[in-house]
Amino acid sequence: MDYEFTSVLDLKARIKPALDSKVKEMQRKNIKYVNQDDIFEYLRNNVWPLKKNLTLYNIVDDILNTDNEVFCNYVINKKKGTF
Repeated sequence: MDYEFTSVLDLKARIKPALDSKVKEMQRKNIKYVNQDDIFEYLRNNVWPLKKNLTLYNIVDDILNTDNEVFCNYVINKKKGTF
């Protein structure tokens, strides 16, 4: 089944369970400063534009399998204004 999204908000709503899961995983590891928006923003701006024929599976896989440290570094650098 192919999914087509009419907007970024539509996509974000569809992948919310994966974003929730990743945030919970990070919180269990005592990483409390990374939220769903940070994860989505990082992947949307830095990972997904580099991929062709991106599927829902690929999007969820990127959310769940990107190393937590990548998201942590993104948030830290964003707060410093260097990202």
